[in-house]
Amino acid sequence: MSTFSSNESRLGSSWLQFLKLSLPPKKTPRLSLVQCVSAWAAENPNAPAIATATETLFYAELEAQSNALARHLQSLGATRETLIALVIERSPEFAIAALAAWKAGAAYLPLDPSSPPERIRLILEDARAPILIRSGAASHIEVSQKTTKQVDISDRYALLRGYSSAPLPISYQPSELAYVIYTSGSTGRPKGVEITHSNLLNLVHWHQSAFAVSSSDRATMLASPGFDAAVWEIWPYLSAGASLRVPPETTRVSPRSLRDWMLAQRITVSFVPTPIAQRLISLEWPTETSLRFLLTGADVLQQYPPDGLPFTLVNNYGPTECTVVALSGAVTPNQRPAALPPVGRPISNTQIFLLDEELQQVPAGSIGELHIAGAGVGRGYLNDPELTREKFIPNPFDKSADARLYRTGDLARALPDGSFEFLGRTDDQIKIRGYRIEPNEVCAALCKHDAIQSGIVVPIKDLSGNHFLAAYMVLKPGAEVSATNLRKHLQSQLPDYMIPNAFVVLDSFPFTTNGKVDRAALPTPDSTNSLKNGHISSGPTRTEEMLMPIVSALLKVAPVNPRDNFFLLGGHSLLGAQLLGEIQQMFQIDLPLRSVFDYPTISTISAEIDRVLALGKHTIEEPAGINYGHQHDLRPSAP
Repeated sequence: MSTFSSNESRLGSSWLQFLKLSLPPKKTPRLSLVQCVSAWAAENPNAPAIATATETLFYAELEAQSNALARHLQSLGATRETLIALVIERSPEFAIAALAAWKAGAAYLPLDPSSPPERIRLILEDARAPILIRSGAASHIEVSQKTTKQVDISDRYALLRGYSSAPLPISYQPSELAYVIYTSGSTGRPKGVEITHSNLLNLVHWHQSAFAVSSSDRATMLASPGFDAAVWEIWPYLSAGASLRVPPETTRVSPRSLRDWMLAQRITVSFVPTPIAQRLISLEWPTETSLRFLLTGADVLQQYPPDGLPFTLVNNYGPTECTVVALSGAVTPNQRPAALPPVGRPISNTQIFLLDEELQQVPAGSIGELHIAGAGVGRGYLNDPELTREKFIPNPFDKSADARLYRTGDLARALPDGSFEFLGRTDDQIKIRGYRIEPNEVCAALCKHDAIQSGIVVPIKDLSGNHFLAAYMVLKPGAEVSATNLRKHLQSQLPDYMIPNAFVVLDSFPFTTNGKVDRAALPTPDSTNSLKNGHISSGPTRTEEMLMPIVSALLKVAPVNPRDNFFLLGGHSLLGAQLLGEIQQMFQIDLPLRSVFDYPTISTISAEIDRVLALGKHTIEEPAGINYGHQHDLRPSAP
């Protein structure tokens, strides 16, 4: 049975220090987030809430200003479930505006001011938010709806003058909307995910328990406001009386500068997108530091922390539709050296189901589509009931009338210790010459190479319309590698049809504003950026050019390229013998039959021909006692 929940306790010894991560909180607070923030402000008015390089906002100010802004929003018509758009950068103003929206009984819609104006316009049109709060940095954003009332919070002191800062009665219910965050849609238009206060409270309570959050903590605001990670960067800490620190923009994207800033600011808990986290754990750290937990997520974690790292690295997984995080777990050095780090266990009040295409649970240890149930599953998609019905389905494993599963579209496998291995997207799978390939599996094998710090494998369509795989890599400092070396590394782990045609080394990956690798911005492999000895980078050699038409004629397949595998194109031992006969006539050398199996691609057998010619030999002895007559029956079958 592939059913997993936060209440399971199959823990190994390496998880003892992280026991609370998999268990529900001992006590669930009854106060709402707004009430928690207000309580801390009353008890500790002079405690710092949010600090930037130029400003510190104290809890008394956060409380007073959010109260006043809430009254201003109510005067503009804000009421229960009114959606208020926030086009505000990472700043104290963002927290004030979001808190004010809740105090007015409304919900907030965060938008990143650095996003393309066209994307912001599409979201605002779809959301039809009647109120928009902007800061000076977002003055360029155009709002097409004449019914949208705009509030400029740049000079909040002048804006709020005349409004009472006294507390307001809480006017929202747990089942009502807390926020809407837009994610990329398969149709090309972004889609808005609706998250309730009840969903958010479950995340906050788990987070505070799992990471022992207290008022003495200092956390970071690094994520884009429009990225759901910003939700758990802000509310678990402000509702616990902790302090948030906002780094300068240049520091945020520079791992070395970010490390130094964290040390100077005495940061205790931080969330960092995966690509930057991988750089951070590769840097040197002092033996003692204030940092207790480095949380990461949003992309595939490709390396384990080194021994002696003075903080705990925690990998996280969760779609926006399930309130930021559904799986979480500490990653220890060399935990699973033959595979990528797992994405953890279910958080509190969360259940995981691995299902097949018929929504049946897959056998233990098998790969299935990851479905999520529990307190974090959101309400659905804003203004899109059809898509909501497609993705948020009735839970066949729960008799409750309103129980639902969210279909993630992600592939995963349950591990013996109760954690999960992420295996990519169902819609990322491609077929190359009839073989179904999961690029993430290729990437996992690639990143085991000692020279590679991080990598990504993507399918690319060539001029003839055929797909091939391209690998993009960031190397470890001082490391060098060749395409030939990488192919040998991969051939020891993968069948030939899964080996990329091109290898591109980058100084760094391009990122989206959400901290994920921007696949659309990756350069197309060509002779200027690909490693040598590769099909794309160097073009076919003279020997390859001579062999390609021979193979094409023998197998009646066109076109062929140097990376094509003779057997996967339909070859077998009898045709292999004919190929060697053609080679003998053309190059005047006799290769043993095993050469076809040792060097099954046009590229590799061409290299062997060149090697033999360079030695001046005309015959290579066939070892005795080896029979290759039925070798072609051992070809891998298509998944």
